[in-house]
Amino acid sequence: MNKSIKKPIQQIFTTNLNIKQNEKILIFTDNVNEKLRNITQYVAKEAQEHTKKVIYKEFKSTGSHGAEPPESLWIAAFDKNIISLLKSKNLLTPLLKKKAHSKQLKQIEKIIRKFKKDAVNVVVALSYYSTSHTKFRDLLTNICSARYASMPLFDRLMLTGAMRVNWKNMSKRTKKILERVNKSEKIELKTPNGTHLTLSKKGRRARADTGLITQKGAFSNLPAGEVFLAPLEGTADGTLVLEWAPTHKLKKPILLHIKKGKVNTIQGKDTYIGYLKKKLSENPDNTNIAELGIGTNDKAKRPYNILESEKILGTIHIALGDNSSFGGSIRTPFHQDFVFFKPTLTLIHKNGKRDVLLRNGKL
Repeated sequence: MNKSIKKPIQQIFTTNLNIKQNEKILIFTDNVNEKLRNITQYVAKEAQEHTKKVIYKEFKSTGSHGAEPPESLWIAAFDKNIISLLKSKNLLTPLLKKKAHSKQLKQIEKIIRKFKKDAVNVVVALSYYSTSHTKFRDLLTNICSARYASMPLFDRLMLTGAMRVNWKNMSKRTKKILERVNKSEKIELKTPNGTHLTLSKKGRRARADTGLITQKGAFSNLPAGEVFLAPLEGTADGTLVLEWAPTHKLKKPILLHIKKGKVNTIQGKDTYIGYLKKKLSENPDNTNIAELGIGTNDKAKRPYNILESEKILGTIHIALGDNSSFGGSIRTPFHQDFVFFKPTLTLIHKNGKRDVLLRNGKL
């Protein structure tokens, strides 16, 4: 393994996960990207230096961020007998399709809770498409108390950039921002390119993504560094001007007009608009304003990969689609983030007091 990437990969197991020799770890990727597959194999090889119980899995891509992974991965994570039991009670299919209703979800959680000791202790998720906003991740962290590192779209340059952040200092900064955000009830976002969005977070708590995944049930992206929340559904209004797709700069901006918490209309001439319209037309819930996040990682610099760009200190990202795994009520097999640069973010308190958290991208 190249020396420049060996140390940050080691730190995933020491600093980020603090893994123990007797813990069972699942490391997986999908079949989208050969470079990502190679990194995943490096990570799995390094894992063997830290624990004796390593499960490595590859699977066919789901094709969408937020879609549930295939049955084979559920078996690897939870145990074959648990998945067979879910199947026998006709619970697995609606679970995988994100169509399980509340009564079914309670049954699923009861079964998983009963056999949670059979689940893995740690997950390193290196699939191209994100599993962060899935019931798979939610059950592992919140029911089985597994620690979960979500690393979709990960690439080698992150190992020599954003992953070399001072984790302790970044964690302190993130928690300070979190404290300020959670004192507010409404949020206003403006950017120089014409974005202007207001939303309510009434009854919703923001969360911190620090990359320190050492406590039971902890969950974080790697690279990490953000404060994020699920806005109250139906409250977001305004216009989002997209200049960046998740992995490239748009040739021409795309405008999303937001009304009552959903994308109402789309305008633009960039070719990416075709993909976006297709995804939003698949399910009305895909138009939901699902997340507002604030980047806090001072080593994150590159705008061409949403996993890193949404962590850049002083940026804001807005996501569409699913928010059910972090405090929202929308469950759909789609979650897509878009990053905004040089934002001015104003926190509005219950008494009307305005607290400018970011001005032109500066704290």
